[in-house]
Amino acid sequence: MATQATLETLFGGKAAARVLLFIENFGDGYASRIAKTYDMPLSEVQKQLTKFEQAGILVSRMIGASRVYTWNPRDPALIELQGLLRQTLENGIPEETLKKYYRERQRPRRQDKRF
Repeated sequence: MATQATLETLFGGKAAARVLLFIENFGDGYASRIAKTYDMPLSEVQKQLTKFEQAGILVSRMIGASRVYTWNPRDPALIELQGLLRQTLENGIPEETLKKYYRERQRPRRQDKRF
């Protein structure tokens, strides 16, 4: 079982591990959303996203004014990388951290919903 600390060591730091965990958890993401989620400097996230895109791990496309990153389906190591990240999300991160960073609401609430 990989932990977040293991990923940080493998990928060279917190920013790299967090970017990959974010993409695995949510399927895609853009730099400012990732930076806001983890309260990190935007430039640090952009640097990691660029590094992973240049390495062929991620691909990006423009949606409006935002560059959205997702997995590169042609990466030969993608299945193994996603397996490691998924295992970490399922078993290697404390529950409070999961709730804080990886279980945020993706859709707006209904206006008349009370709780």
